[in-house]
Amino acid sequence: MSAPSEEQVLVIPAATLEALGSFAGFQADVDRFLPPILNSDALSFQPRGAMEQDPSYKQLIPYCVLQWDAPTGPQVFAYTRGKGQGEHRLHAKRSIGIGGHISLDDAAGGSDPYRTGMQRELDEEVQIAGPHRQECVGLIYDPATEVGQVHLGIVHRFRLERPEVTPNEADLRAAGFVAVAELAEEREGLETWSQLCLDHLF
Repeated sequence: MSAPSEEQVLVIPAATLEALGSFAGFQADVDRFLPPILNSDALSFQPRGAMEQDPSYKQLIPYCVLQWDAPTGPQVFAYTRGKGQGEHRLHAKRSIGIGGHISLDDAAGGSDPYRTGMQRELDEEVQIAGPHRQECVGLIYDPATEVGQVHLGIVHRFRLERPEVTPNEADLRAAGFVAVAELAEEREGLETWSQLCLDHLF
């Protein structure tokens, strides 16, 4: 049997991103960055293995924060990453973001690969039972870590009418809605992107 072909993931050259303006951490100016990125002729699908080691490209990662505004204050869906989660460098970290890589398969049939990939990742990882609305609220780039150097996070806030979210994967451990105030007390146990979201969205 032949070996399975390597996953091809959506990337943008670092130089293209830098031409729009350098930033590190959380960037709230979505209109300045996101449309030019998603409409860029420089977008391409590249082998994931090579991209994980090449900071001259940034892998686009939708990062979806699921928020429910409880009577006592906002709560966010949080979980601990198990070993089955794709990025081994983030295992055992607490996270408030759902998402993953955009694959070449997401472009099948001429569909919008970014939107298709974001919805696929959500459907793979969780079931959202009630009505909700979403908006893109920022971008994240964290050059201080190996993971951060090769990924560009695109943050989407989902506002849910009810806290009805069920994990589809066993590797989303200790999953459920947690008060933002409680997450703030446990901030150091969160992965960096989740820390940045917590700081800037709440």
